[in-house]
Amino acid sequence: MKNNIVVLGGGSWGTAIAKLLSENGHSTTLWVRKEENACEIDKHKENKKYLPEISLPDTLRVTSDIKASIESATMIVLAIPTQQIRAVLNEFKSFIDQEAVIVNLSKGLEKETLMRVSEITKEILPDNPFVVLSGPSHAEEVALKMPTTVVAACFEETHSKLIQDIFMNEYFRVYTNKDVVGVEIGGALKNVIALAAGVSDGLGFGDNTKAAIINRGIQEISRLAEVMGADKLTFLGLSGIGDLIVTCTSMHSRNRRAGILIGKGQTKEEAVKEVGMVVEGILTTHAAYQLSRKLSVDMPIVTELYDVLYNNGKASEAVEKLMNRGKKNETDRM
Repeated sequence: MKNNIVVLGGGSWGTAIAKLLSENGHSTTLWVRKEENACEIDKHKENKKYLPEISLPDTLRVTSDIKASIESATMIVLAIPTQQIRAVLNEFKSFIDQEAVIVNLSKGLEKETLMRVSEITKEILPDNPFVVLSGPSHAEEVALKMPTTVVAACFEETHSKLIQDIFMNEYFRVYTNKDVVGVEIGGALKNVIALAAGVSDGLGFGDNTKAAIINRGIQEISRLAEVMGADKLTFLGLSGIGDLIVTCTSMHSRNRRAGILIGKGQTKEEAVKEVGMVVEGILTTHAAYQLSRKLSVDMPIVTELYDVLYNNGKASEAVEKLMNRGKKNETDRM
């Protein structure tokens, strides 16, 4: 069945997914806010800024005028930064059919409200089905058709299976899951831990340190998520340890790259400017720290990273604090 799909957001991930969906045979439109950028991508069939040297299919439509496309869309894919989702949905909500499936690719928490994207969407589009697509999936590799596996999570299995059918192909494998909370929290907070892993790299530490950050990081993520109602088994999966490993170890990861720069002494603003793209983990660190305090969940890596990012704490001193904490049993939940 051919679907009419609109992808909101012309960054690397939105472009890669629009390419995939178009090549899967669906009528696909990529929305880019600035007209000159949309015209440039459409003319050259290449997103030179965010996904250079990747040819886009002639069947992919690129536009900055979204109204007509959104009115007839059976599916709307959110590929915009978490902090912009509320404004964009409010801007276009009057044009969106209430039966259109909303698919979220963004990985973060709203800074001011601490809400997940599913909660923001439910508030603005209460009748629309919502699915989150997450997992270890660098846009650059998906665009090159490298084998990739992700998870589609929805409270209603019918909709996650629909996404599985629409997105899946010979190089992009999709699993289903009902744990929306777990998949969202795993996807959001892995960016925080990847920042910490990058800081470790910037300080000159090695593989032992990074392995500790990844392992203790997934413990922190799962502790918070379980308090919020998630299934702990989710964190053994693609949106948990799978996404965490790839984001903490790859130079494709903008969060890790920003962390490296911060570890070398740059401010978060300087690091974001040099990376040249949105670094979701910085604002998500703020939200995760506030959530940990609100829900009384012990998250020492998040706490120390928050201190470095928002209180001008020294990264080297944060490592000392983490290493000199009180003695613990490995399986302690607090």
